[in-house]
Amino acid sequence: MTTPQEILNMIGHDKIKMVDLKFIDMPGTWQHLTVYHNQIDKTSFTDGIPFDGSSIRGWKAINESDMAMVIDPNTAWIDPFMKEPTLSVICYIKEPRTGQLYNRCPRVIGQKAIDYLVASGVGDTAFFGPEAEFFIFDDVRFDQTANAGYYYVDSVEGHWNTGREEGPNLAHKPSFKGGYFPVPPTDTFQDIRTEMLLTLADCGVPIEKQHHEVATGGQCELGFRFGKMIEAADWLMTYKYVIKNVAKKYGQSVTFMPKPVFGDNGSGMHTHQSIWKDGQPLFAGDKYAGLSENALYYIGGILRHAPALLALTNPSTNSYKRLVPGYEAPVNLAYSQGNRSASVRIPLSGDNPKAKRLEFRCPDATCNPYIAFAAMLCAGLDGIKNKINPGEPLDRNIYELSPEELAKVPSTPASLELAIEALEKDHKFLTEPGVFTEDFIETWITYKLDTEVNPMRLRPHPYEFALYYDA
Repeated sequence: MTTPQEILNMIGHDKIKMVDLKFIDMPGTWQHLTVYHNQIDKTSFTDGIPFDGSSIRGWKAINESDMAMVIDPNTAWIDPFMKEPTLSVICYIKEPRTGQLYNRCPRVIGQKAIDYLVASGVGDTAFFGPEAEFFIFDDVRFDQTANAGYYYVDSVEGHWNTGREEGPNLAHKPSFKGGYFPVPPTDTFQDIRTEMLLTLADCGVPIEKQHHEVATGGQCELGFRFGKMIEAADWLMTYKYVIKNVAKKYGQSVTFMPKPVFGDNGSGMHTHQSIWKDGQPLFAGDKYAGLSENALYYIGGILRHAPALLALTNPSTNSYKRLVPGYEAPVNLAYSQGNRSASVRIPLSGDNPKAKRLEFRCPDATCNPYIAFAAMLCAGLDGIKNKINPGEPLDRNIYELSPEELAKVPSTPASLELAIEALEKDHKFLTEPGVFTEDFIETWITYKLDTEVNPMRLRPHPYEFALYYDA
């Protein structure tokens, strides 16, 4: 743990000129305010630094917009992308009128989920390990006007470029679904991924690995160690920030969109999770796949509430372009040991009880991690509280089941709109423990419908011209 005084000492000792205050908005994007170092004192860690929150997405109206950023001293690192020495810190949001933490602040919601875990008596620590995939593109263009709408992405690795004049074209382009794990020269991103990984380490993220992913066109993944829930969400935000900025340095662009390329695998964020108490893992036992009874109930809660969960863990209209059969996508709401065709996988982790965990494979990195992790934890705890039986495991390749067999397996919602409908009907597991408020759920649903679902419904799609122009 780092104390406020240690942060103040760091600012003085390392001659830090600027302090960058980062916080996350409701949809899941980092926002920031940079202040001169003399604006930070001990009250910055209790009362916070005031700012105008009226333009932050999903927050309060202009007449209630005075807010404050409260620094978490455990989140400090030197920003590697700033010219002047700049200390980066992550903040909670506080309401100055009441002195209370803001109930729409995603980091506050995450902390309330941990408080609920402790109050439940089930455990005292939730570990999360997200695995966020992404694409690196050389060129990205898109537009939407009254009479036109298009997108264009390109990568030197794109299999669609095998015949392009490149002066010369050196080939070695991964085929569709052929990007896992060829060595250079087919893998052209080895050095950039290594720089991303080492920069993450410089920012305090415990790094593990980097590799090319399945899809053509520059799909990649970096790995970092699991952490306590809030810590893991902080690391994920740092992960996205570092990866995008290192790519920009190379003149390239990164997207965490789940499905930016048609006809190939999308980018998910498989999320490992487990609960501990008094330093001991609670998910190891003598039940199926070496799990404890509570671990199975936790899975039962995830599967029971999955349709509603996905409105928070897969919160973009593009999320459901990935969640379709045929691209290793976890569309089947079942659980299984070591089986990546199920939405909940129990990794084959050996006999070490500390490694026993489950992996929820549906989420993607368009989510707000504090909200998504908190929602998954609430669903799992609801499973434990109500002893929700997950049913029998499905230890088969679900993609090869007959239509009759597959009809018996529940599936994920087919669209964001359907996931939102499920959340409207099923959110007591989020609000009854006091982790989410009705105000937040209503605001989330309204924001998603008004900003994403309905605008998408109003616009012609380019493929509709191919289908219907000659009607």
